[in-house]
Amino acid sequence: MQVKPPRPYYVPVANEEQVFKAAYKQGLSIALKGPTGCGKTRFVEAMAHDLDRPLVTVSCHDDLTTADLVGRFLLRGGDTEWVDGPLTRAVREGAICYLDEVVEARQDTTVVLHPLADHRRQLPIERLGVTLDAAPGFCLVVSYNPGYQSVLKDLKDSTRQRMVAIEFGFPTPDVEEKIVANEAAIDHDRAADLVRLGQAIRRLETGGLREVASTRVLIAAGRLIAEGLIPREAARAAIAGPLTDDSTVTRGLLEMIDVYLHDGSPDD
Repeated sequence: MQVKPPRPYYVPVANEEQVFKAAYKQGLSIALKGPTGCGKTRFVEAMAHDLDRPLVTVSCHDDLTTADLVGRFLLRGGDTEWVDGPLTRAVREGAICYLDEVVEARQDTTVVLHPLADHRRQLPIERLGVTLDAAPGFCLVVSYNPGYQSVLKDLKDSTRQRMVAIEFGFPTPDVEEKIVANEAAIDHDRAADLVRLGQAIRRLETGGLREVASTRVLIAAGRLIAEGLIPREAARAAIAGPLTDDSTVTRGLLEMIDVYLHDGSPDD
C-alpha cells in the first residue's frame, strides 16, 4: 500500500484555501496573482495534496510554444509517434495543471487555454484532429506577477475573465516568521531577524532592485545559517546578491544587513 506523502508546508494568509477548493469543485480555472517568492507554488502543491490530485507544473518562458504544452510528433526507432505535452497529460489524467508565470509565454501560445479555461473544458489538438474533454478532477491554474510584468507582458483580458483570481501578498510578520523558521530549520528569533530585514527592504523606494526581498530569499538565507554561515554572510549571499547588481544599492543593502542582523547567538 502506497503511503501518501505529508502535506507541503503552507500557512494560509486569508481565505485562499477556501476560494481555491470552491473553484475546483465547480470546475473553474484559477489565476494566482502576486509577487515572486510569496508562496504561490507551495500553495498549489498544498491544494493538490488536499484534493488528492496529481500536479503537473510548467515553468513558462519566452520560447514556450503550443507544441511544448500540447504535444508533438517525434521520430523514435524509425517510426513517427505522438507524444503528449504536459497540458495534454493533465487533461487526460484529471490532474491539476499549474502554469507558473504564464505571461512569460507568448500570447499565441496561451490562446490554446481558452476552451479549457471556460465552460467547455476542452483541449483541441489540431495535429491529431481531435478535441479532448478534460477528465474529472482536471483544473487549470496559472500564476503571474502583475506588479512586475510590463504592459506588453500581461494576461489577456479574454484569458483572465475565464478565471477566478486569488490575490497573494507577503505574509504578515508573525506568519512569515513561522514559515522561515520551519522551512529553514532555524530558531524563531533568528527567523524574526530575517523577517524584519525583509520588511525593511520591501519599504525601500529605489529603482535598483530587481525584486523586493521575498519570503523565498529569506528562507534561503535561513538555510545558509542552518549550515553554519554567520547571519550577515548568509544574508549577503542569499538576499543582497540576488536582488541587485547595482553597486550603490548593494552598499545600502549591506548596511541594512549590518543593522538588522548580528552574528552572535540570537540572545546576544
